Amino acid sequence: MTRGKQKIEAQKRNADKNQKAKGSQLEARAVGLKVVCPICKTQLANQNQLVDHYGSKHPKEKPPESS
Repeated sequence: MTRGKQKIEAQKRNADKNQKAKGSQLEARAVGLKVVCPICKTQLANQNQLVDHYGSKHPKEKPPESS
């Protein structure tokens, strides 16, 4: 093999690059969830999603005003 050492080094670089890219998305997702439904404690990203959530899950209740 003419590229034995180069091939091994390239595999190591790719493995390091792929390992750094992998990670839990739970932390990233938790950062984006800022609004909490006061009734069922569901976390939502913004006020518009809260209004939609109230319309589908709590139709008899009125959504809280944005603050």
